[in-house]
Amino acid sequence: MSSRLDYFINRMVSQRACLNHAAELTKDLAGPVFELGLGNGRTYHHMRDVMPGRDIYVFERAVASHPDSTPPDDRILLGDVYDTLPEALKRFGPTASLIHADLGGHNLTKNDEFARKVSPIIEPMLAKGGLMVASDKMYFKSLNEIELPTDALPGRCFIYQR
Repeated sequence: MSSRLDYFINRMVSQRACLNHAAELTKDLAGPVFELGLGNGRTYHHMRDVMPGRDIYVFERAVASHPDSTPPDDRILLGDVYDTLPEALKRFGPTASLIHADLGGHNLTKNDEFARKVSPIIEPMLAKGGLMVASDKMYFKSLNEIELPTDALPGRCFIYQR
């Protein structure tokens, strides 16, 4: 049995591997990148490094990130995702090249309930060939789960493609 620390480390290693892989697979897609949740900004900071020059928009209720990991104001969509995701779909259309969500809560049942509710809102946002990287299993009708990179641990991260 793994400790909670082991679980966390495996999740972070897998998240980094999947984001790096997704960045490479989507590098030729023109659409924006969406980060669902900012938290302290570690993932956003990493995404900026592995996707230089790409437009990364962050969806968050309230910004509380490290100053070095805070997006510019014009790249933050503040509010509840049930409001901001449909607004973003109207604004951007189905153009997202990459969407990342680290549901990250400690309650797996709540994470699964949230994934079931948010999946149909996320799904129409992806461009053809676009990828969704998620920390939890998602529930999409038209996206296919794809193979993880070799340095990711199964069940710690998931990648879906339109």
